[in-house]
Formats: sequence, C-alpha cells, structure tokens
Amino acid sequence: MTERIQTASAETFRSLRSRNFRLFFTGQLISQTGKWVSMVAQTLLVLSMTSSGIALGLLTAFQFGPVLVLGAWAGAVADRADKQRLLIVMQSLAMVQSFALGAIVLLGWHSLALIYALALVQGVITSFDNPARRAFVVEMVPDDDLPNAVSLNSAVMTGARVLGPAVAGALVVTVGYGWSFVIGSVSYVGVLAGLVMMRPAELNRAAPTPKGKGQVRAGLRYVAANRRLLVPIAMMAAIGTFAYNFSVSMPLLVEGPLGGGATSFTLLFSVVSLGSLIGALSTARRKSVTGHHVVVGATGFGASLLLLSVAPNLTIAYVVGFGLGLASILFLTSSTATVQLLADAEYRGRVLALQSMVFLGSAPIGGPLVGWVADVAGPRAAVAMGGVACLAAAALGQRALRERPSSRLVDTGEVALVD
Repeated sequence: MTERIQTASAETFRSLRSRNFRLFFTGQLISQTGKWVSMVAQTLLVLSMTSSGIALGLLTAFQFGPVLVLGAWAGAVADRADKQRLLIVMQSLAMVQSFALGAIVLLGWHSLALIYALALVQGVITSFDNPARRAFVVEMVPDDDLPNAVSLNSAVMTGARVLGPAVAGALVVTVGYGWSFVIGSVSYVGVLAGLVMMRPAELNRAAPTPKGKGQVRAGLRYVAANRRLLVPIAMMAAIGTFAYNFSVSMPLLVEGPLGGGATSFTLLFSVVSLGSLIGALSTARRKSVTGHHVVVGATGFGASLLLLSVAPNLTIAYVVGFGLGLASILFLTSSTATVQLLADAEYRGRVLALQSMVFLGSAPIGGPLVGWVADVAGPRAAVAMGGVACLAAAALGQRALRERPSSRLVDTGEVALVD
C-alpha cells in the first residue's frame, strides 16, 4: 500500500525532477497566494465601500480589460522575448502595484477611482505576464513531462486560490485592508528569487520568433485553421464571460440570499479552490487529453453552478462549491493542455495569449453584465446564467468535435485529441 502511494505521488509530481521547474513551482505558489490575498482584499474593499454588484463588475473590468485589448500583442511579445527576463520585469512591477494599493489605504488616500486605476495597472501587467509565464513552463521540463507540468502549474494557481482567500479574510478582519496588500506585495519575492536562481543552460528554450509585421494576424489565422485549438478557445470565450466571474457573483450570493458576510465568502471561495486543487492534482497523472475531457468539464461546471444558484443555505453552498471547483478545473486544465501542448512553438505565445484574452479578457464584458443581472434579477439569477452558458458551450463543443466525417483520435505522443 505504501509503495503504491509512493508510486502515485512520484507520478503526480514527476515534472518536479527538473530543478528549474521546482524553483518556478515554489516561487509561483508563494507569489500567487499573495496575489489572491490582494485581489480578494480589493474585492472586499470595493464591496464595503459601495455594496454594488456593478461596482464589483467594473473592478473586474479594470483588472482584466487590458488583457482583451493588449493580449494578442502581448502574445507576440512573448514569442519574441526571453521569457525568463520578461517574467522578472512583470513580477517586479506586480510587486510595486500591490504595495501601492497598501500604501494608499494605510495613508487614507484611497478612493474608488484610485483603486480602479491601480486595478488597470494590474491588468496591463497580467496581459504580458500570463502568456509568457504559461509558455515558459514548456521550456523548463523535458517533453515527456509537459502534460504533468501543465497540470501542476494549474495546481499552483488553484492552490493559491485556496490559501489566498482564506488568508485575505483573516488579514482583513485582524489587520485591515492596507496590510493585506502590503503582505501580498512581499510575496513576490518568492517568484523573483526562483527566476533569478534558475540555470539557463538547463532550459529548453524555443527559438525566438523574429520581429516582423502581421504576426498577430498570423497567430489568429493559425488558430482559425486548427479546429483542435479553435473549439476549446471558443468554449472558453463563452464560459469565461458568464461563468468564471466568481469575484462578482459569489460575494453577492453569499451576502445576499445566503445571509453570510466577508468571512463566509472567503470560506466558500476557499472551498471552491480546494476542489480545484484536488482536481488539478488528480489530472496531473493523466498522460492524454481528449475533447471529451473538455466537454465533460464544461458540463460538470454548468451543472454545479445551477445547483449553487438554488442552494438554500451556506452549508449546502459549501458542499456544492467543492464539486464546482473540481469541474471548473477539469475544464480549465483540459482546454489549457490542448492549446499549450498542440500549438507549434513559434506560435505558442500568441495562442496562449488568445486563450487568455477569451478567458481573462472576457471579464470586462462578463463582470459588469453579471453584476447588472445580480442587481436587477438577483444573485441567484447571475450564478444560474453562468451555468446555462457552460451547458450551452458543452453542447456546441460536442457537436463541433463530432461534425467532421473523418473524426478520429489523433495521438500526438503527449496529448490525444479528437480531430
């Protein structure tokens, strides 16, 4: 039994055999936790100032709007740049942005406009950091470990979502909003140290794409011509717009129909993230990804949101939230693995940037829309709308994957996808 557990553990974490990826994994876990501390504290601060769903939606729009505007260009930059150096610059700027939030709150200078302005800065940083960070994962591990590294990178993101909201809730109650942001800024030391300590000779660097005209358009044409990439990205556009706006819908649901407060919201968010973490670790052992995984994840995500929308109390919401986390990460890791592993190296930054655009960049559209629906029809309706969007995307995705007469399973060595 012990030997079986050790074997399973070794298989789950096999990409950590690479020193550079171990440094990256550890640093990201620390800094991403701090990032979520800052983001959740920012959400709770705006909610305490306004009690408005639209205000939360606008915060989301400022945080992720730049991804929609700059994402395609940022992906081209990632394809041309030294990703390690680019990440050091972006993470340093993120540290300064989080510290600035803490400073204005501690000095009593904060206003809604200033908070939105710093959220906009955060969005610009995210635009360039996200495609570079995700493309860099591929350069740190051998080809055989790529699917595992992709899943563990998702586990880092979701693990941070478990710890971050819980820490944020405790800090807001004990030391206030300002120090939450300051602590968030200090956490970036972890990822910066990891990036600096890496051994460049052990990186599997892709040849940088030469600078030229029309590279953004070329990336879009590349995705449009490849159904295996286009279908999950199109599904992500719909689901990202209506379903992933947890920072808008959940606090309104908790503090409205479910009768909770800030602590209840951070606990629910942590339960959802715990489900996501377990889901990410379970998928880390998977050596293939199929279109079926993407569709099943979207279906489970939609069903969980519909159940959450009718939860009668917080206890039931916590139970449903765990399943919601499992399903959401199955969809996210499956769609991410598809585009991350099947995209040609010369296009990888642009393809990942496009996925970020439809995932994170959809927030400026979906955030205010979800907030408006919550204000007009109630938080339950806003959550249910996300569930319907997931189920619709799953149905359309399943149909698209079955439409081609020559439908077959194509084995790419690392990833199997329905073609």
